[in-house]
Amino acid sequence: MKIHHLRNATFVIESGKHYILVDPMLSKKGAMPSYTYFRNSPQRNPTISLPDNAERILSKVTLCLITHSQKLGVKALHHSDHLDKAGMSFLRKNNTPIITIEKDKQYLKNQGLNIVATLKNGASQKLLGIEIKAIPAQHGHGWIRKLMANGAGFYLQIPNEPSLYISGDTVYTKKVKKVFTELKPDISVVAAGSARLDIGKPILMSMNEILRFVKDAPNKVIANHLEAVNHCPISRNTLRHKLEKRNLLSKVNIPDDGKTIEF
Repeated sequence: MKIHHLRNATFVIESGKHYILVDPMLSKKGAMPSYTYFRNSPQRNPTISLPDNAERILSKVTLCLITHSQKLGVKALHHSDHLDKAGMSFLRKNNTPIITIEKDKQYLKNQGLNIVATLKNGASQKLLGIEIKAIPAQHGHGWIRKLMANGAGFYLQIPNEPSLYISGDTVYTKKVKKVFTELKPDISVVAAGSARLDIGKPILMSMNEILRFVKDAPNKVIANHLEAVNHCPISRNTLRHKLEKRNLLSKVNIPDDGKTIEF
């Protein structure tokens, strides 16, 4: 298995004939508004460009997983850091088969996207030879999560490959920990940017929660959702420093944009 990290939470899983795109944010640098204006310095998003090898990797995509996209069908609550206009355009143009959560199905179909399967939280299906289970994700602490597009993580079992848990946008919950104790993934991907809006509590894991996630994960961890959108204050260097202090750094891969990790 190869993990091609592109940017933010966007990556491609390569396994044999499968090239599985996850949460495509494909816009040019600065194409979208700032996500926060007071807590962090206002800056248009994405704050960086896609890596030079993105087009080559994307040209091979055979399937797409979308962890979350919308809340109540309201355009203003669409989560463009996981599925932006450029991402939707790419998926429409290529008629890419998409797997997502049940409650996002109609919204995404209305965007002209090719939804081939949906999952309810806790449910699993075998699709294209891949066993996929939807893991509940809680997108934030406190009242602010009521405004968030609560979606899911995904646990994937591809034949003859390491098992893979994609946390999606979530804080650390008992249901996340249950993945570690019951499913014991070989690889766990954590959204590690500690995103916060101008109001409310964090909408992703705090640094302490990220450290707990890494400590509890039974095997290797990949940290993404870093240094690409302006409401995520944690840098790669800060995360490395914190992990090193807890003797956890050897367990974690923090890929630069465009990097490929092979397992």
